[in-house]
Amino acid sequence: MKYKCKICGYVYDPDIGDPSQMILPQTIFEELPSGWVCPICDAPKEDFFPIN
Repeated sequence: MKYKCKICGYVYDPDIGDPSQMILPQTIFEELPSGWVCPICDAPKEDFFPIN
């Protein structure tokens, strides 16, 4: 499942991961480290919501 930042609209796609923070592909959102933030606006995980 993808998650979208409610601040800037960035979509976290587990198929891609987050290379900017060394998050490997196939890392689901729930497994992201607690300190992970949006790579665009630095919003915390709490500011993301699930999308299809």
